Amino acid sequence: MFLGIDLGTSGVKVIILDEQDRLLAQASGSLSVSRPAPLFSEQNPADWWLATCTAIEELKNTHSALLQSVKAIGLSGQMHGATLLDKDNKVIRPAILWNDGRSASQCLELEKREPNSRSITGNIAMPGFTAPKLVWLKEYEPENFAKVAKVLLPKDYLRFLMTGDFASDMSDSAGTLWLDVEKRAWSEKMLTATGLTEQHMPTLFEGTEITGTLTADVAAKWGMQQVPVIAGGGDNAAGAAGVGVITPNKAFLSLGTSGVYFVANERYLPNPEGAVHTFCHCIANTWHQMSVVLSAASCLTWVTKLTNFESESALLEQVSKCDFSKPSSVIFLPYLAGERTPHNNPEAKGVFFGLDSDTDAAVLGRAVLEGVAFAFADGQQVLLDAGAQIDDVTVIGGGAKSPLWGKIIASVLNRPLIYRESSEVGPAFGAARLARIGVEQIPAQQVCVNGKVTKTIEPDTVMQDFYTQQYKTYKALYQSVKAYF
Repeated sequence: MFLGIDLGTSGVKVIILDEQDRLLAQASGSLSVSRPAPLFSEQNPADWWLATCTAIEELKNTHSALLQSVKAIGLSGQMHGATLLDKDNKVIRPAILWNDGRSASQCLELEKREPNSRSITGNIAMPGFTAPKLVWLKEYEPENFAKVAKVLLPKDYLRFLMTGDFASDMSDSAGTLWLDVEKRAWSEKMLTATGLTEQHMPTLFEGTEITGTLTADVAAKWGMQQVPVIAGGGDNAAGAAGVGVITPNKAFLSLGTSGVYFVANERYLPNPEGAVHTFCHCIANTWHQMSVVLSAASCLTWVTKLTNFESESALLEQVSKCDFSKPSSVIFLPYLAGERTPHNNPEAKGVFFGLDSDTDAAVLGRAVLEGVAFAFADGQQVLLDAGAQIDDVTVIGGGAKSPLWGKIIASVLNRPLIYRESSEVGPAFGAARLARIGVEQIPAQQVCVNGKVTKTIEPDTVMQDFYTQQYKTYKALYQSVKAYF
């Protein structure tokens, strides 16, 4: 048995896989995000641990025998978050998250301090990354910056509490802006530009390597043996391992809180000017390219609340009654938390355009689904511009449950979308797979296989025709209003 822990933004998911890759049990603990000021997004790391222990406790109550037989634990988690510890390993302040937009000016300052930043890291400096957050901290909270002894990514803070080790994997660390992504090593130049040294960083491991062992106290609390803990991966790389996207030209599209278009590569292929993320994969000697939409399924959650529907599924049911033989009159820019690819604009805002007296909740819901699809189309284009080859696209994440959204996205992207078993638990599933590879020492290609296809959604030719025109309007709309953000 293998345990996968995924620390997401809205919750922690824990699963147990057996040696045949069967999902035997799962549990979760919920999380909330604090927004104390405009553009700010924070969480208390103590809440991550509480949510993890809550999920484990549920498994302990319902599947204690399975927990006892777990051989190893793999970790995945939300990327980029700055978890700051002092010399006594105490948390200094709330963690600044991946979707925090406060450090835009610090990104410019960082690239000014290190002119080779983009060639070292393969990425343009963005507020979401970890390094600009520390530049902001030094400027606005110097007393807290002076206390920093270790900077950990969210899942690696869980690892520290589980094992006592300061360790991270290549895929998650690639999102800090401190990693030389091609060399898979910390960059002294990027750390110096942030006022830090390698001593502030965790030890680096490939995603399938063992980083430590569960402590006796945690093992007793969780009802487990003192099993090895594997490096794991950032949520997207782990999600890729979960659906078998580890070989060149394989891709997935994630409909989580944020939206990700992910393509695996056998070599380093940066395109920072297109705001494409180029990171290490959680598999050795493998990289990946990624376009990121900061608000995806979170837009659906937002419009559900806005329209007073009792659930997202209830709103989707209403949207499904819309006439999809013709275009909607309303277009939505889904920039509720700024945007990364391709705009790199933390100030971007959400916009409904084309409202009239006949606009109702279903029309707004439809516009949201289509707006997110158009944002993915932006991402697809810059990936192709960066030299990505895309053979097939698997859909993962909570938003993958909606066939209607799948048809909209397939029609906008002009390519079929593949749905596979266990796609909703992608990152946790991948983390458990990485745990298995780490302890059994078997090739990743033997474990990280494509899941069984449950369905394929093809583009709708009628929808394709009007989406082609609407997408042009969508792009022009952003250009028309961006000066007012």
